[in-house]
Amino acid sequence: MSSAYANLTRTFQRLSRFGHLAAITGWDMQTMMPAGGSRARGEALAELSVLRHEILTAKQVGEWLDQAKQEDLDDVAQANLYEMHRAWQQASLLPASLVEAKSIAGSRCEHAWRQQRPANDWQGFAANLKEVVKLSREEAEIRAQANGCSRYDALLDVFEPGMTSAKLDSTFGDLKQWLPELLQKIVDQQAKETVIAPVGPFPQEQQKELGLAIMKLLGFDFNAGRLDVSAHPFCGGVPQDVRITTRYKSDEFISAMMGVIHETGHARYEQNLPQQWADQPVALARSTAIHESQSLFFEKQLGRSPQFLSLIQPLAVQLLGDRPGMENTNFIALNQRVKPGLIRVDADEVSYPAHVILRYEIERALITGEIEVDDIPTLWQEKMQHWLGINTAGNYRDGCMQDIHWTDGAFGYFPTYTLGAMYAAQLFQALKRAIPQVNELIAQGDLQPVFNWLQQNIWQHGSRFSTRQLVENATGEDLNPIWFRQHLESRYLK
Repeated sequence: MSSAYANLTRTFQRLSRFGHLAAITGWDMQTMMPAGGSRARGEALAELSVLRHEILTAKQVGEWLDQAKQEDLDDVAQANLYEMHRAWQQASLLPASLVEAKSIAGSRCEHAWRQQRPANDWQGFAANLKEVVKLSREEAEIRAQANGCSRYDALLDVFEPGMTSAKLDSTFGDLKQWLPELLQKIVDQQAKETVIAPVGPFPQEQQKELGLAIMKLLGFDFNAGRLDVSAHPFCGGVPQDVRITTRYKSDEFISAMMGVIHETGHARYEQNLPQQWADQPVALARSTAIHESQSLFFEKQLGRSPQFLSLIQPLAVQLLGDRPGMENTNFIALNQRVKPGLIRVDADEVSYPAHVILRYEIERALITGEIEVDDIPTLWQEKMQHWLGINTAGNYRDGCMQDIHWTDGAFGYFPTYTLGAMYAAQLFQALKRAIPQVNELIAQGDLQPVFNWLQQNIWQHGSRFSTRQLVENATGEDLNPIWFRQHLESRYLK
């Protein structure tokens, strides 16, 4: 007779394979699919969501989970069983009708957003977003009732297990005390410096070649992934077939280049998750914040370091041309420029947390019912003015419509970006303690020791440990925001 645990592993393998199909069709929807396919694709993905939900929430799965707790399992199997139970519990709370409705509403909102954002069509976007918010509130209420927590915390837990808004308020509250002053100091200091912005145009094909060359340098496995274009940069697919995207602007190349480095960080994590546990929950990335820590480790800690920038500067000159502003000193200064702006994904690492905190505060109020969708533009304008001194009145395209996350109800995701930045700073500090000469190795182009350290401490463990345990094992302590502050001060206050 098969054990209950063996039956569960087969069930979750099946779910993983359906998830593979959903991931690739979702990638296609955002990159290659013609506009006319939106409705049919949305309905097909909704059907797949319902099928996966039905498999996961079947009565027999619950019985197997209870039986498997009595079986003699090793540490990895026990961790896998824990993740199985969490997935089952999360899914069992929601009726299939809500899963289907959310999937359809999210697909409709996301697809329409692709045209509405360029058109600055807030009214059209808001009409679709209201349905997504309505369904997300229903989901939040169900989860909150079951878990005995607030509605927002119930959604936050989906992305970042164990995290609460109380913890976020404490962590972000500290950040809000010192970040505005630090930001202003750096802006004032850099105002005295002369930095030349290279003048375009920068052809997309040349930018793509630069991105591919940097991906190769960063160890991306092109036999298990690819680079494409989308309206919003993302990393999707599965570990065996990772799809990353960026977007290009003809008048500048930094945003696309750094977007590729960021998404490559996500991709390297995915490509190096434990294959010996493939198709099981324990082989998945630990959490959204840990995933973001890997992309921000690549983009911010490594990618914007003087050593790495000096390494890729010759590639930029070779592929984009030796024009004014491309010399090494200016190239470094250009990529370390701190200038508050409208767009989150293009933001420097000092002002970036402001973009995250304002989204966190708005989406929490939206889920709790303190505000409605129609209130978002005014609140966005107030918070952007307060944090960054930027006016977004009437500019929905570059304001509250710029992100894709809310279109499919990913409420609770945004805080993980700044948590990820803090984890990344802490991880890099631990790396420097383990390999004191790491900056010299990076300057020489020897990045393998960096990747080996990440493999040893983060990548190979998947979801075997909790976020806290994983970070403590790697760095010797739980999340400590002091390393993020020290990183910003040491890099930008000279």
